[in-house]
Amino acid sequence: MNIQWYPGHMTRAKRKLEEQLAWVDIVMELGDARLPLSSRNPLLKQLLGNKLRLLLLNKSDLADKKRIDQWLVKLGKEGPVLAISSMTNVGVKKIVPLLEELMTDKRERLAARGVRGRPIRVMVVGIPNIGKSTLINQLTGGSQAKTGNKPGVTRGNQWIRIHDKVELLDTPGMLWPKFDDPEVGRKLAVTGAVRDEVFDQEELAQWLLAWLKQNYPLELQSFYKLGENETDLEGIGRRRGCLVSGGRIDTFKAAQIFLREFRSGKIAKVTMD
Repeated sequence: MNIQWYPGHMTRAKRKLEEQLAWVDIVMELGDARLPLSSRNPLLKQLLGNKLRLLLLNKSDLADKKRIDQWLVKLGKEGPVLAISSMTNVGVKKIVPLLEELMTDKRERLAARGVRGRPIRVMVVGIPNIGKSTLINQLTGGSQAKTGNKPGVTRGNQWIRIHDKVELLDTPGMLWPKFDDPEVGRKLAVTGAVRDEVFDQEELAQWLLAWLKQNYPLELQSFYKLGENETDLEGIGRRRGCLVSGGRIDTFKAAQIFLREFRSGKIAKVTMD
């Protein structure tokens, strides 16, 4: 299965991002803690250049803590990184102090030119459905940004004031034109960054089942209360009552349920990279 998804609004988002980079002090990049590498847009490295950057691995409540701790050490060698959960608010209070720390040298340069008291201007970037809007709502204490449980909710850039210290520029979720590694596309699809309509959900569910059997077999069997040889779409469909006429299993419906339960972290806390 070769999954690709790059709708027209992402081309416009890339162009807009390039135009607005000059306005911001820091870029706050959101990645998925389940995909510390696969969820990071490779175009950003080229686009951002030497711009100050803070990497936030969101959805840490859905990730394998041991693996995430290892990734934090590795990625921390490249620059500041923090594991957070915009849904549970874990780590969110550390963000503004980190932004202020990153901004120290630039503030001194601005002060030397007579510019004092200006809020830190932060651009928020990331792939679709990564939780940018939910994070902004946590930071502002309200519903300043639109949220949704599907990719592509934010279509236009908008400035949002957190408080007197920080202004955020929200941007639409952006993928890249081609996933060179097919497995990256599959990982992005199973975690919800790609619209379900653009791929075969049964085929993807079969791939995810095989991946979980190899990496988290006990958690998978325990959740569905199925033996090793019974843990397939038929077995899951039987457990979830996905029956059609003649007592057959609706494997498409079983695949949809399986993907939904995986994405919510019910089956296991996983890190796929």
